Amino acid sequence: MENEIKLASGAMVALGVATAALVVMPYLQVRDVPAPAKLKPYTETQLRGRQVYVANGCVYCHSQQPRDRGLGPDLQRGWGRASVPGDYVYDKPHLLGSMRTGPDLFNIGARQPSKDWHLGHLYQPRAYVKDSIMPSYPYLFTVKDAAEAEREGERPLALPPGFGPPEGQVVVPRAEALDLVKYLQALDHTYPVLPAPVQP
Repeated sequence: MENEIKLASGAMVALGVATAALVVMPYLQVRDVPAPAKLKPYTETQLRGRQVYVANGCVYCHSQQPRDRGLGPDLQRGWGRASVPGDYVYDKPHLLGSMRTGPDLFNIGARQPSKDWHLGHLYQPRAYVKDSIMPSYPYLFTVKDAAEAEREGERPLALPPGFGPPEGQVVVPRAEALDLVKYLQALDHTYPVLPAPVQP
């Protein structure tokens, strides 16, 4: 009986120390970090797009946290500067990600600002990146008669040859696809996070 009490006490102490080191102390360090001056809160459309991003599991293959140049070649890959805690002030929950099956998306809005590219890439990734293993998301789009789409004032995708629907039909993005693209375009963290050096 005495050994069980020692074992349980030791386990509780270890759990308490781990919780303090991995949860409480990091929270105390970053809880009052201000947002960088040029970081803007998400709009309603971008927040809806963020929900589509979460619902489709994008976070399982894409991270949103470029590493410092001493920890990896993220800067050389063109993914931008290393992220800082202030970059995530408006992100709840945080979508840092832990896998990089696809590229980091922390600055995808700066690297690829084209709405048409994002929509086409969501519909058929291999039309834009030949060896991509990203799944396509056709359910975020509607295939309809070209005349009907024109009558309704909808703007169809301009897909590369061989990737579009049959003759006379077009692919039109649904609201979810448009919202998701607005969110991706908002991922632009190219603003400075350190004050400019003082000139003598």
